[in-house]
Amino acid sequence: MPTRRAVLILSASMGAGHDAAAAELARRLTARGIDAEVADVLDLLPLRLGPALRGWYGWTMRSAPWLYALVYRAFFAARHAPPASPLTSLAARRLLRLLRRRRPDEVVSTFHLAAQAAGTLRRRGLLTARSTVLLTDFAAHRLWLHPGNDRYLCPDPATAQEARGATGRPASCYAPLVRPSFLDVSPGDPGEGRRLVLVSAGSWGVGDVERTARVLARTGRYRPVVLCGRNAALAARLRDAGLEGLGWHDDLPGLMARAYALVDNAAGMTAREAMAAGLPVVTYLPIPGHGRDGVLAMERAGVSLHARSAGGLVAALDLLEHGERERLRAAARALFAAPPAEACFATGRCRTLTGSGG
Repeated sequence: MPTRRAVLILSASMGAGHDAAAAELARRLTARGIDAEVADVLDLLPLRLGPALRGWYGWTMRSAPWLYALVYRAFFAARHAPPASPLTSLAARRLLRLLRRRRPDEVVSTFHLAAQAAGTLRRRGLLTARSTVLLTDFAAHRLWLHPGNDRYLCPDPATAQEARGATGRPASCYAPLVRPSFLDVSPGDPGEGRRLVLVSAGSWGVGDVERTARVLARTGRYRPVVLCGRNAALAARLRDAGLEGLGWHDDLPGLMARAYALVDNAAGMTAREAMAAGLPVVTYLPIPGHGRDGVLAMERAGVSLHARSAGGLVAALDLLEHGERERLRAAARALFAAPPAEACFATGRCRTLTGSGG
């Protein structure tokens, strides 16, 4: 009897987007008869550095976003930054132990620290299985791009071209990994009156979303509802200010079906889910670092509108009535028309980006 292929997916519990993509890929691979296991790369760090890193990130995003912006520019995006994250060697050492126990046919990284660790081991000849990086961000910062990895799966042609140019490795586009329930959504006619606008704060509930909600509420035409994720304090502040805030919401597809638009600040999983559901995405007041870079990358890809002022936000939402809604939906459909990620692992092959096309 032939041995089933085994894929080890390396994620990270930093927010919910990386884990959501990893879990969806594992579900799809399992349905195709492939043994798929998800591991948290933060658990590979010694001395409880993983929880400390997660806590530090959450604190900076809520209380000192300027500090995260400085760290991001110094280590993630600077042209002459160190060649790898300071945590890479620590993660790689324990990853090697995990690989010796599991012996997968392929390793897939959905977080940049995992991509660094796997690429390091692969380049040294210590990882014999193929190493694939599945980018969950539109903006591929430097720590995603380690030339030791074998190939890159990217959300859009521009990101794939960047990955290919930086690493010299094959790069392909894949349809974003969202749950099937979002693809089944049929948004209704926005209608008249106060239109429901969802304001995303991600699973951490971060960013200046209260300011965004106030801008929308003042118009009298839009009804902002802030998706606060797991930040109960944010939901309470919004209620005290006379604004609407929702905690973790299980029926997000149903909510998106009733909405007019999503206002996003991080270019993360919620934005992809909205695109899958046919809900137009407008970005405003992005969180620093990867959030800002991702928002600008989505704008360049033509899949969202980016507002740079309060007036620009309202104008962007008004534009959806005049052709922009269908244009954004068409651009989103093009993203999801790319090959499904799971097809690249079932056969071991995937269409490679070549030249400057896509």
